[in-house]
Amino acid sequence: MTSPALAERLDGLLFFPVTAFGPDGGLDLDAFRAHVRAGVEAGAAAVFACCGTGEFHALSPEEFRACVAAAVEESAGRVPVVAGAGYGTALAVQYARLAEEAGADGLLAMPPYLVVPGQEGMLRHYAALAAGTGLDVIVYQRDNAVFTPETVVELAKVPNIIGLKDGLGDLDLMQRIISAVRTELPGQDFLYFNGLPTAELTGLAYRGIGVLLYSSAVFAFSPEIALAFHKALTTGDDATVNKLIDGFYRPLVNLRNQGRGYAVSLVKAGVRMRGLDVGEVRPPLSEPSAAHVKELADLIEQGLALLGDR
Repeated sequence: MTSPALAERLDGLLFFPVTAFGPDGGLDLDAFRAHVRAGVEAGAAAVFACCGTGEFHALSPEEFRACVAAAVEESAGRVPVVAGAGYGTALAVQYARLAEEAGADGLLAMPPYLVVPGQEGMLRHYAALAAGTGLDVIVYQRDNAVFTPETVVELAKVPNIIGLKDGLGDLDLMQRIISAVRTELPGQDFLYFNGLPTAELTGLAYRGIGVLLYSSAVFAFSPEIALAFHKALTTGDDATVNKLIDGFYRPLVNLRNQGRGYAVSLVKAGVRMRGLDVGEVRPPLSEPSAAHVKELADLIEQGLALLGDR
C-alpha cells in the first residue's frame, strides 16, 4: 500500500533544483536555499533535491545531507521534499538514512552504479534499499536500470516503494508495465512519472497512457513557462501545449542535444541568467558554450513572449 504522507501530495509540477556552488567550487547553501525558496513560492508541488539536475553524482555525503536539510527547512512543510539515493546497495542505504535524518519525505532511487544487473538483482537491490529506510521510495528507470513489467509488479508489492519514474521513453514498455500492475495488483495506487529530460516535449504522449506527473527542468529557470505548460497539459488545452512545444520546448531540446551533460549544465546556465548565481557544474560535466548560452537566453525570451500571446 502507498503512504498518503507522500503519494497523495505529489500532485502538480515537480521541481528539481540545481545545486549551487561558489566561485571556489564549494557548496553555496545560501544560493541553494534561495533557489529552493523561489521554486516553492512560484508554485512547485514538490522539491526533488540532490537528484540528477542537482548533480547527485558530484556531492559528498556531507554536502548531500546539508542540501537536503536546507531544502526541508526552506520548504517548511508546504511541499514534500524527495532526495536522491544511489550507487551500490550499501551506499544507497547510507544516502537514504542521511536523507531521513535531514527530514526528507521520500527518496528517488537512482540506477545502481556501473553494473548492468539482471531483473532479480535489481529487485533485490531496490527491495534492500526500501527495507533500509522508513521513507517512501520512487524507483528511477533509465540507463542500466530497465525493468520488465513482472519486476515492476514485484517492486510495487514492497510496502514503501510507491512509484516508478521513467527516464527511458519506451511507451510500449510503460503501457505494459501500467497494465501489468493494474491487473496483478488491482486497487494499488502506484504512481508513474515521466522522467525524460525536458519531459514537457513528451507530455502529450505520456498523458495518452495516463501518466500526468513529470519532472520539469524548465521550472528551475522559467517557472512561468513551466507552469503555463503544466496547466495547459492537465486541462486539455492542447492549443497552448502545441504552441509552447513548437515555439519553445522543441527548440530547447534541439539545443540541449548539442552538448553532453546539457540536461544539467544548460539548466544551471538558465538559472544564472534569470538572476541567481548558482555557479558552474562540477566535473565531469562542463559548461555550455557562449553561443549556446546566448541561444538559451533567446529561447527564454521567446517562451515568455508566447505566454503574452495567450
